[in-house]
Amino acid sequence: MDVKDGPPDGPVLRVSQVLGPITALGPGRRLGVWVQGCPLACAGCMSRQTWDPAGGQDVSVERLVRLWSRGLADGYDGLTVSGGEPLEQPEALGALLAAADRSRHEADRPDADLLVYTGWEDAEVAASPRAQAVLGLADAVITGRYRAGEPTRLVWRGSANQNLNPQTPLGHRRYAPHLRRRAERPDVQVRVTEDAVHIVGVPMPGELGRLEREWAARGVTFRENTWRP
Repeated sequence: MDVKDGPPDGPVLRVSQVLGPITALGPGRRLGVWVQGCPLACAGCMSRQTWDPAGGQDVSVERLVRLWSRGLADGYDGLTVSGGEPLEQPEALGALLAAADRSRHEADRPDADLLVYTGWEDAEVAASPRAQAVLGLADAVITGRYRAGEPTRLVWRGSANQNLNPQTPLGHRRYAPHLRRRAERPDVQVRVTEDAVHIVGVPMPGELGRLEREWAARGVTFRENTWRP
């Protein structure tokens, strides 16, 4: 999705990519925003390209909200912010969530939810008033480091230690049925852009290698990927 922007006016978020619609990181059709920069560097992370804080590009919150508003007009069910580590940019993240909340009400779409992924553990969030304030703007938050040795089939979570925490009445309505729901198979979405193939979702261990082998058998090879060092 094109996020090229003019001179930034107001808060700016360092972003790795924006894709929409996505269907594998939260319920329904969604706008996905991956922030850039993550000091946690979880072993086995499939999004290593989002680690370097100097990577990606600066995108104004205003531009992101315009994309969100366009998605709402197209019937999107929610916004998912992942990364990278969103809490590395708390001011810009808070500005995005607050503006996205205003936009959904202006569009008469109060049912469109806001979901944030963070690698922070629940205890770390609880110990940080700033993190609590920012994440309190989301309807639901998925917390916890990715642990490759703790696979799970819990929907939208990469490892068994991660928690799905509804936070608002909308969050409870939308996410309560999924707190312990297990996927029958990995929910993985493949998006192709001009210069890359994007894999969206939370694949099971070995799933990315299997996909790569299947593509190779069809004559598709990659110069590089983001899920291996």
